[in-house]
Amino acid sequence: MKTFAVDDLKKLWRPREDSDGEDNGQVTIIGGSSLFHGAPMLAVKGASRLVDMVFFASPERDLEKVAKLNSFVWVPWEEVGEYINKSDAILIGPGMMRYRREIGDGGGDETKEVTENLLKKFPDKRWVIDGGSLQVMDKEWIPKGAILTPNRKEYEMLFNLQFLISPSTSLRAGNLQTISEKFNCVIVYKGPVAYVSDGETTYEITGGNAGLTKGGTGDVLAGVIVGLAAKNPPLLAAAAGAFLVKKTAERLYEKVGYGYNADDLAEGVFQAGA
Repeated sequence: MKTFAVDDLKKLWRPREDSDGEDNGQVTIIGGSSLFHGAPMLAVKGASRLVDMVFFASPERDLEKVAKLNSFVWVPWEEVGEYINKSDAILIGPGMMRYRREIGDGGGDETKEVTENLLKKFPDKRWVIDGGSLQVMDKEWIPKGAILTPNRKEYEMLFNLQFLISPSTSLRAGNLQTISEKFNCVIVYKGPVAYVSDGETTYEITGGNAGLTKGGTGDVLAGVIVGLAAKNPPLLAAAAGAFLVKKTAERLYEKVGYGYNADDLAEGVFQAGA
């Protein structure tokens, strides 16, 4: 296992001074619902600081009325496939509905249908899968090279396994690295200590603080990762994203303690000194 460090950030793509428009990446973000309309906006904030263009689409048609940011292009739902095709990386899931027993389906069926349809229709695209999609999808749908960003609950729901990072041979069948290798994907396991693995290399990412338990911080992380994934290998994009978010949380804590929120995190990730 490796520890991700500041020097590893030097491996990230850097735009050329003579770049033209779209040279530095385009991403599509798919998410949102009537209940969680802010989540994809936080992801957009994170991604828009990294790429030349962010396209945003949602199966929740009314979301256009509350999408107030100017740093993305709103995509009509019937055209989402065209924008997936032209994007370097795609994020699906932030803010999409999941199953809620107290009110029946709660929109989980729609999220499941949308997620399955798009992952299977565009298996060769670079996917980042987060939030609602992780909570309703089947593991057999994971595209090759996809980046998954589960917390403990989502990891256990998707793989029907308790999270393990132990190198012990007797526990290897449930180990994060084994699961990443089996499904040929990158897994970002979110927690006080984050672990990122592609089945061959596993990074441990320490730092951060309890402010990262606040709602929306995971959406920021997903946006940062998809922005980085547009021009960087999946493992590097995932590990760098987790590292940057944790370091930003530390810097915010120095200023305001735990008195920061996901908007502050999204605004601060790429400020000088982060």
